[in-house]
Order: sequence, then structure tokens, then C-alpha cells
Amino acid sequence: MPVPANPGAELVAPVHAFDAGALAAYLRAHAGDPAREVVVEQFQGGQSNPTYRVTTAARRYVLRRKPPGALLPSAHAVEREYRVMAALAATGVPVARMVALCEDAAVIGTAFYLMEYVEGRVLWDPLLPGMTPTARAAHYDELNRVLAALHQVDCAAIGLADYGRPGQYIARQVARWSKQYQAGSAPPIPAMDRLIEWLPRHLPPGDETCIVHGDFRLDNVIFHPTEARVLAVLDWELSTLGHPLSDFAYQAMAWRLSPQEFRGLKGCDLDALGIPSERDYVAAYCRRTGRAGVEHWEFYLIFNMFRIAAILHGVLSRALQGNAASRDAIETGGRARGVADVAWNMAQRNEER
Repeated sequence: MPVPANPGAELVAPVHAFDAGALAAYLRAHAGDPAREVVVEQFQGGQSNPTYRVTTAARRYVLRRKPPGALLPSAHAVEREYRVMAALAATGVPVARMVALCEDAAVIGTAFYLMEYVEGRVLWDPLLPGMTPTARAAHYDELNRVLAALHQVDCAAIGLADYGRPGQYIARQVARWSKQYQAGSAPPIPAMDRLIEWLPRHLPPGDETCIVHGDFRLDNVIFHPTEARVLAVLDWELSTLGHPLSDFAYQAMAWRLSPQEFRGLKGCDLDALGIPSERDYVAAYCRRTGRAGVEHWEFYLIFNMFRIAAILHGVLSRALQGNAASRDAIETGGRARGVADVAWNMAQRNEER
């Protein structure tokens, strides 16, 4: 039996409403859709760019827009999302078909893009309740396959050689998220302040560059309605040219966090569930990408926990300002402290080795 989409992806009346008539006029002019009326419903669950299902008499679309209000520099880059997905359409990485990009904020209040609506399953619970162990194993193997495929795309061949700055990705990310965290208005987190000092002193040697998603996890893909097959990878806001091991460790940190801390797997009976162990999941990625193994693995995990804690701190800041994309933003953003504490504890243990 197919697993239903998580309730976190429900459609509701728009929290961030806009002029549907203006959107209909845009569709007529730029998408070849004769729509006179559109039905707009907002997806719940995302924490950054408000996302909507748009239905006309002829078609269905997904619309992603920048949120209203004051935004942090370089955040909510819907233009970059559109560009990377349009480029990846020519590769084996599954993405939705892009329809149009509108950078004119006068149309609906902020810049936005439209893409095809992909029918499938959005699964938010990493334990995949309701599935057999065999099905769980297949879904995790498919996630691993898709991320490995992304990291092997030739960025220059698809016109993305200038999609980010090559080299020193992690050092620049530490600096960026340190600034983003410090610019937030939510209460400070002591573990974050310690990590801001610790991370630059422990950067791994060597460097690699590829296209990275930046937020690759279970609930950012659409699975086929009945098969363990990804039809589209979503939410490319944080994508850039970066280090593949950083991108992979972001997904793999689920094995180090509990369900209560941040949709993790720690403490669960993975063998009984059919979910691979962290060791086996890393080994599968290494086989697919031709690696003998991963050095400095603990650092990549710690860095990504720091990064997600900075993102969650930003979610909380926006929620406290009344400018969050999701109704559960205060609860979600409040998890920043716990994730940061786990990261700092791991850093201290790493120092003791």
C-alpha cells in the first residue's frame, strides 16, 4: 500500500496571499495558459520560500516566491532555484519542468517562479511508517543514488560553471552561516558561539567542487506514487558549487540526530526497520562516486549540524517577526539549540581523540 504524504505538506488557504487575478494575467502572457481564473493553495511545511499549488482550467503548477518583508542578504534566491533546475533537466537528476521565472515584484508582490506540478509522495518521517523493511531499504537506496548522481554532474557541460565560487566552500560556508546566525533576532545559543570559533580551526585539507543541493533530505524529494523512485528533487534555494562531502553529510546527519532533535534516526532500531546503518549508507555513496572512503567524516557532520542550527535560528527569527512561511515555524526554529548542542558535544569528543 502506498504511504500517504505527510500532513506537513497539506494545502491550506494562503497564509501569504497575493493577487490571483494578476497571476492569471501573467499565465496568459508568459505561460501560454488561457486561464481567466486560478485557484491558489499554499503548501504547509516549508520554512523559507512560500510555496503554492496553482490550478487553472488547463493545468496545475507549483509557484515558489520570495517571502514578503525584510530579508537577509542573498537569502530566498528563487532565481537561482529556477536556473539550477532548468539546467539539470538535461541530466539524469530528476527535477520538475520549469515554466517561467518572474523577477518583477510588481506582479504578485515578490519575485517568483512556476514549475510543473508533479504527482507523487512527499514523505516527511524518516522512519517511513507503513512500509515494509524491503520498501524502506529501497527508498533510502534511491535517495543515495540521486544525490550521488547530482555530485557527478559536469557543471560546465550544463552551463553552471559560474553557479558559485569554486574552492574553499566549507570555509566560506562557515563564515556565511556565522554571519546569518549573528544577524538573526532570535535569542543567542552558547553552543553556536563556540562552534563559530571551533570550525575554522578544524577545516579538513584538500578540496572538491561540484553542484550541491544544500538541503537534500527525505522531505525535499517527490517519490513516485507507488515506486521507490524519485520523480523530482525540490527546494534548491541553497544550491551552489560546493563540496560533495559536505552535501552528503547534511543528509547523513539524520543518523546522528534523534526524531525529537530534528527528524533523525538516532536511537531507532534500523535493522528491524530495514533502514541502512550510517556505515552502510556512507559505503553505498562511496561505491557510487568511486571513493575509497571518507576522511574527516566527523567534521563534515559537525559542520552541517552547525549549518542547520543557523538555518533553524533564522526560521525562529522570522517567526518572531511574524514573517515565517510555515505555521509551525516557532516550534521548528526552536530546535536550533538542541542541534547546536549535539554538534558541540561531537566537537568536544573529536578533540579528545
